[in-house]
Amino acid sequence: MNKVVIIVLLCMCTFTYGQNIQVESQTYTPQQLIEDILIDSNCIDNVVVTNVSGGDFGNTDQSYGYFDAAGTTFPLQSGIVLSTGRLSNVPGPNTSLSDDDAPNWLGDSDLENALNESNTTNATIIEFEFSSVASQVSFRYLFASEEYQEGNSNTCQYSDLFGFLIKPANQQQYTNIALIPNTQTPVKVTTVHSGIPGSCAPINEAYFGSWNGANTPINFNGQTTVLTATADIVPNETYHVKLVIADEQNYRYDSAVFLEAGSFELSTNLGPDRLLANNNAVCEGETLELNAYQNGQNTYEWYRDGVLVQGAQTGCGTCGTYTVSQPGTYTVEVGLANSCISYGEVVVEYSPNPIVFDSVLIECDQNQDGITYYNLFDASQDVTNNDASLLVTNFYLSENDALNEVNEIPNASNFQNSNPFQTVYARVENENRCSNIAAVELQISNNTLSIPNAEACDGEIIDGFGEFDLTEISTSFEDQIPTGATVQYYETEADAFSETNALSSPYQNSTAYNQTLFVKVTTANNQCYSIGTVALEVLYTPTLLEDETFIYCLNTYPETITLYGGVLNDSPSNYYYEWLFNGNSTTVNTSFNNINEVGTYTVIVTDPNGCSASRTITVEASNIATIENITIEEGTFNNTISVTVSGEGMYEYALDNGAYQDESVFYDVLPGFHTVYVKDKNDCGVAEQLISVLGFPKFFSPNGDTIKDTWKVYGTNEQFNRGIDIKIFNRYGKLLASRNHLTNGWDGTFKGKALPSDDYWYLVTLPDGRTYRGHFALLR
Repeated sequence: MNKVVIIVLLCMCTFTYGQNIQVESQTYTPQQLIEDILIDSNCIDNVVVTNVSGGDFGNTDQSYGYFDAAGTTFPLQSGIVLSTGRLSNVPGPNTSLSDDDAPNWLGDSDLENALNESNTTNATIIEFEFSSVASQVSFRYLFASEEYQEGNSNTCQYSDLFGFLIKPANQQQYTNIALIPNTQTPVKVTTVHSGIPGSCAPINEAYFGSWNGANTPINFNGQTTVLTATADIVPNETYHVKLVIADEQNYRYDSAVFLEAGSFELSTNLGPDRLLANNNAVCEGETLELNAYQNGQNTYEWYRDGVLVQGAQTGCGTCGTYTVSQPGTYTVEVGLANSCISYGEVVVEYSPNPIVFDSVLIECDQNQDGITYYNLFDASQDVTNNDASLLVTNFYLSENDALNEVNEIPNASNFQNSNPFQTVYARVENENRCSNIAAVELQISNNTLSIPNAEACDGEIIDGFGEFDLTEISTSFEDQIPTGATVQYYETEADAFSETNALSSPYQNSTAYNQTLFVKVTTANNQCYSIGTVALEVLYTPTLLEDETFIYCLNTYPETITLYGGVLNDSPSNYYYEWLFNGNSTTVNTSFNNINEVGTYTVIVTDPNGCSASRTITVEASNIATIENITIEEGTFNNTISVTVSGEGMYEYALDNGAYQDESVFYDVLPGFHTVYVKDKNDCGVAEQLISVLGFPKFFSPNGDTIKDTWKVYGTNEQFNRGIDIKIFNRYGKLLASRNHLTNGWDGTFKGKALPSDDYWYLVTLPDGRTYRGHFALLR
């Protein structure tokens, strides 16, 4: 390459350095950007740019170019940048949205195929070829995007694409080397971020650089850390590289990739960084062999933190491996042909081995034969001293097996010891899988519990099943167990040992009247203190009649009715009685209660064992009816009677000797005297009233047979003195007689002479002014 030309060109270009990076697109040709800026090495040969494409902004701007970050906080000092928008929109501050498009700006199918994506647009591409004497090359880069949006769920869903695609020049298939370290995952917004609360969790957060505020050297919302792309190659073979970045789905929200100047170099892979943050640090006391060996007559210079630790000066200039025994940044310079040097670097951190504690695990043994079952993981808290960062991975019968991770105990959560005081070994690991071994001595508890029987009354249904307060049972023997111990109840001994199917409180017995539960007491450090039993007994509870309702007749007050406690199938003499009236206590404490008030009575019947049952007796009011009014529609042979009553009862009605009915109206009532009856359906009595219904005979026959010898109005007598006036006329209107209701009627004579058979007319006038007119026949 022509170094002189490069110097001259650099002198022709000036930049104003400040807090933001500077970019420009005119000074360097694409060939110079790749050969002289990105590569700048005599050990990488035959560099030829074969294709460049990007956004067409009318020759005033491009979508790729040179950047200079000297004097800024940007982690790369200079290099080349490829964007999905205008180059001029790349520098900070981050106060505007880079959201560019250009005519006919297409995507790239090679990128889509390599990343298994589709529908790209606005692709910026630089392709070049090279060859090298090395077996590996690498370069450093940083990805930034407007699609990084802090707190916005879009960050979880959308991402532009970029790839560093490489292949042998004579082949078709590309390989993407822009990957998250030690994975095959492409680097993009959705694969590298610190998480969006409520939307998506952090992913590969160790490689996320920052969310960018306004005072940022570049005009993008977020960026990754500086990453390294590495490719294995065949020495002296020509390779084709395609650097490409593109928007996906649409042109919105631009992205950019920055490639560090001079970072495209020969490299030697020393393996991934061994970091505490990545949970792959080297364990305390272990060594790590770094291997940089390559075929050929090569030399190797090894450095730790910049200080030579192995090489020609130490007598091992051809040693292709180095054994690490302490933390540091290790680099190797491999001297290749043509005086070229291949560089390798790896950061090695050491993780301390877990601090563990030998412990004792105590389990209970019901038959005290020294053989029982242990959940070995119950010792985890003691072994790790409650360090949540440590994990007991498994248990082993010997320390050597634990160290070598062989012959693990297959069912450590239900392990049966082979002898009293047997020792097993726990393997404990931290996040870096660094381990330590702790001995766990298995012992048998000889503690016993004296638990008094637990009693409970039968439930509402007398069937031998009741509810037991397990907490109350625990209180009954708390003076026998250590402070802070846990008490659990189980239906079977097997459940107690395996700590499965623990019972909750309140507990209803599953066997009628009597049952035994197993009680396991565990100390604060998860050791079995003792396993005992408690006997459950369901006590006898009185059986009472069902709730009832009675009627009290108010018209009988102060007479009383008797309510009974209602105990079934037993003598009531041995029970205690309490009577409540409308929820309030009374002084009545007998098996019966004489009452004369309506309301709600509750009787509580208690057995001498303290178990009670209750029932409710509701006393409702009723009363004999008060007849308020009887309305009579009269004067015909189809008369109507309507009865109006008051009272607390439910009533039915009857007329004379007729059947009772719910309706209070009677139809087609004949004239004359009638008795109305009103009966309380709750048997509180019958009210009655005599009534008269006026009526007028249609004929009479004064022939001396004493049957209808006179014409007189029905429904009148001395009791029903209506004060009515009766006048009788012949067909010509001549007044023949004038009578009142107290007379014996008209005998069919006028001035002592018998009148002939004929129709005669009457006019009846009542005191209230009502009148009745009609005619009747006189029959001889």
